Amino acid sequence: MRQSLRLSKIMVLAAVVTFYLAGCAGVGKRMEPPRVKIANIRPESINLLETVFEVQLRVFNTNDTPLTIKGVESEIDINGKTFAFGVSDSDVEIPAYGTELLPLRVYSSVFDIIKSAVGMHNQEQLQYHIKGKLRLGAGAFPRALPFESEGTISLPDISEFRERRQLTE
Repeated sequence: MRQSLRLSKIMVLAAVVTFYLAGCAGVGKRMEPPRVKIANIRPESINLLETVFEVQLRVFNTNDTPLTIKGVESEIDINGKTFAFGVSDSDVEIPAYGTELLPLRVYSSVFDIIKSAVGMHNQEQLQYHIKGKLRLGAGAFPRALPFESEGTISLPDISEFRERRQLTE
Protein backbone atom coordinates (compact mmCIF):
# COMPACT_ATOMS: atom_id res chain seq x y z
CA MET A 1 0.00 0.00 0.00
CA ARG A 2 2.78 2.37 0.95
CA GLN A 3 4.72 1.67 -2.26
CA SER A 4 1.55 2.14 -4.28
CA LEU A 5 1.01 5.56 -2.70
CA ARG A 6 4.65 6.53 -3.32
CA LEU A 7 4.39 5.36 -6.94
CA SER A 8 1.20 7.42 -7.37
CA LYS A 9 2.93 10.54 -6.06
CA ILE A 10 5.87 10.01 -8.41
CA MET A 11 3.52 9.56 -11.38
CA VAL A 12 1.55 12.70 -10.48
CA LEU A 13 4.77 14.66 -10.08
CA ALA A 14 6.05 13.35 -13.42
CA ALA A 15 2.77 14.35 -15.09
CA VAL A 16 2.92 17.86 -13.60
CA VAL A 17 6.53 18.31 -14.73
CA THR A 18 5.67 17.03 -18.22
CA PHE A 19 2.72 19.44 -18.57
CA TYR A 20 4.82 22.32 -17.22
CA LEU A 21 7.61 21.65 -19.69
CA ALA A 22 5.13 21.29 -22.55
CA GLY A 23 3.62 24.66 -21.59
CA CYS A 24 7.04 26.28 -21.48
CA ALA A 25 7.83 24.81 -24.89
CA GLY A 26 4.83 26.70 -26.28
CA VAL A 27 6.00 29.91 -24.64
CA GLY A 28 9.53 29.37 -25.91
CA LYS A 29 8.35 28.92 -29.49
CA ARG A 30 11.16 29.71 -31.89
CA MET A 31 10.68 33.11 -33.46
CA GLU A 32 12.17 34.01 -36.81
CA PRO A 33 14.39 37.08 -36.76
CA PRO A 34 12.52 40.11 -38.09
CA ARG A 35 13.59 41.88 -41.26
CA VAL A 36 14.76 45.40 -40.55
CA LYS A 37 15.50 48.21 -43.00
CA ILE A 38 16.34 51.87 -42.49
CA ALA A 39 13.25 53.83 -43.56
CA ASN A 40 14.50 57.33 -42.73
CA ILE A 41 17.39 59.09 -41.05
CA ARG A 42 17.66 62.71 -40.03
CA PRO A 43 20.03 64.70 -37.87
CA GLU A 44 18.48 65.71 -34.58
CA SER A 45 21.26 67.67 -32.91
CA ILE A 46 24.85 68.48 -33.75
CA ASN A 47 27.34 69.20 -31.00
CA LEU A 48 31.08 69.71 -30.97
CA LEU A 49 31.98 66.04 -30.50
CA GLU A 50 28.73 64.18 -31.11
CA THR A 51 25.80 64.12 -33.50
CA VAL A 52 22.44 62.60 -32.66
CA PHE A 53 20.33 61.09 -35.45
CA GLU A 54 16.70 60.04 -35.40
CA VAL A 55 16.47 56.80 -37.38
CA GLN A 56 13.22 55.13 -38.34
CA LEU A 57 13.52 51.39 -38.74
CA ARG A 58 10.97 49.51 -40.82
CA VAL A 59 10.47 46.21 -38.98
CA PHE A 60 8.81 43.31 -40.80
CA ASN A 61 7.35 40.57 -38.58
CA THR A 62 7.51 37.31 -40.53
CA ASN A 63 6.10 35.27 -37.63
CA ASP A 64 2.57 34.02 -37.10
CA THR A 65 2.37 35.73 -33.70
CA PRO A 66 2.55 39.43 -32.89
CA LEU A 67 5.81 40.92 -31.58
CA THR A 68 5.66 43.25 -28.60
CA ILE A 69 8.84 45.30 -28.78
CA LYS A 70 9.99 47.02 -25.61
CA GLY A 71 13.39 48.20 -26.80
CA VAL A 72 16.00 48.10 -29.50
CA GLU A 73 19.77 48.33 -29.65
CA SER A 74 21.59 48.78 -32.91
CA GLU A 75 24.90 49.55 -34.58
CA ILE A 76 25.07 51.15 -38.03
CA ASP A 77 28.01 51.07 -40.44
CA ILE A 78 28.14 53.35 -43.48
CA ASN A 79 30.34 52.36 -46.42
CA GLY A 80 32.01 49.71 -44.27
CA LYS A 81 32.95 52.07 -41.43
CA THR A 82 31.40 52.43 -37.97
CA PHE A 83 28.89 55.25 -38.06
CA ALA A 84 26.58 55.19 -35.04
CA PHE A 85 25.28 53.18 -32.11
CA GLY A 86 22.00 53.56 -30.33
CA VAL A 87 19.48 52.19 -27.90
CA SER A 88 15.89 53.14 -27.51
CA ASP A 89 12.96 52.10 -25.41
CA SER A 90 9.74 51.64 -27.30
CA ASP A 91 6.33 50.20 -26.88
CA VAL A 92 5.42 48.94 -30.33
CA GLU A 93 3.35 45.91 -31.23
CA ILE A 94 3.85 44.50 -34.70
CA PRO A 95 1.01 42.24 -35.80
CA ALA A 96 1.67 38.78 -37.21
CA TYR A 97 2.94 39.13 -40.77
CA GLY A 98 2.80 42.90 -40.33
CA THR A 99 5.15 45.86 -40.34
CA GLU A 100 5.66 48.98 -38.24
CA LEU A 101 8.08 51.90 -37.99
CA LEU A 102 10.30 51.80 -34.92
CA PRO A 103 12.03 55.02 -33.81
CA LEU A 104 15.68 54.75 -32.80
CA ARG A 105 17.99 57.47 -31.59
CA VAL A 106 21.62 56.82 -32.54
CA TYR A 107 24.75 58.65 -31.52
CA SER A 108 27.81 59.22 -33.65
CA SER A 109 31.06 60.88 -32.76
CA VAL A 110 32.35 63.55 -35.09
CA PHE A 111 35.36 61.33 -35.74
CA ASP A 112 33.16 58.42 -36.87
CA ILE A 113 31.24 60.75 -39.18
CA ILE A 114 34.48 62.03 -40.70
CA LYS A 115 35.75 58.45 -41.20
CA SER A 116 32.48 57.52 -42.90
CA ALA A 117 32.53 60.66 -45.09
CA VAL A 118 36.03 60.11 -46.47
CA GLY A 119 35.78 59.42 -50.20
CA MET A 120 32.05 59.98 -50.57
CA HIS A 121 31.98 63.59 -51.80
CA ASN A 122 30.44 62.64 -55.18
CA GLN A 123 28.36 59.65 -54.07
CA GLU A 124 24.60 59.75 -54.45
CA GLN A 125 24.09 56.52 -52.47
CA LEU A 126 25.61 55.18 -49.29
CA GLN A 127 25.87 51.50 -48.38
CA TYR A 128 24.66 50.72 -44.86
CA HIS A 129 24.91 47.67 -42.65
CA ILE A 130 22.77 47.52 -39.54
CA LYS A 131 22.74 44.90 -36.83
CA GLY A 132 21.19 44.74 -33.42
CA LYS A 133 18.58 43.20 -31.17
CA LEU A 134 14.90 43.79 -30.61
CA ARG A 135 13.96 43.31 -26.95
CA LEU A 136 10.61 41.60 -26.62
CA GLY A 137 8.41 42.26 -23.64
CA ALA A 138 5.60 39.74 -24.01
CA GLY A 139 5.65 36.27 -22.54
CA ALA A 140 6.92 34.83 -19.30
CA PHE A 141 10.57 35.15 -20.33
CA PRO A 142 11.56 38.39 -22.09
CA ARG A 143 14.05 37.72 -24.84
CA ALA A 144 15.87 39.37 -27.69
CA LEU A 145 15.61 38.74 -31.40
CA PRO A 146 18.77 39.56 -33.33
CA PHE A 147 18.58 41.23 -36.73
CA GLU A 148 21.03 42.21 -39.42
CA SER A 149 20.56 43.76 -42.86
CA GLU A 150 22.22 45.80 -45.57
CA GLY A 151 20.94 48.34 -48.03
CA THR A 152 21.50 51.70 -49.62
CA ILE A 153 20.53 55.19 -48.61
CA SER A 154 19.96 57.65 -51.43
CA LEU A 155 21.25 61.05 -50.32
CA PRO A 156 18.85 63.09 -52.48
CA ASP A 157 15.94 61.33 -50.73
CA ILE A 158 16.98 62.57 -47.29
CA SER A 159 15.03 65.83 -46.93
CA GLU A 160 17.66 67.70 -44.87
CA PHE A 161 20.38 66.74 -47.37
CA ARG A 162 18.22 67.81 -50.32
CA GLU A 163 17.47 71.20 -48.71
CA ARG A 164 21.13 71.88 -47.90
CA ARG A 165 22.19 70.83 -51.40
CA GLN A 166 19.66 73.23 -53.00
CA LEU A 167 20.97 76.09 -50.86
CA THR A 168 24.55 75.51 -52.04
CA GLU A 169 23.68 75.15 -55.75
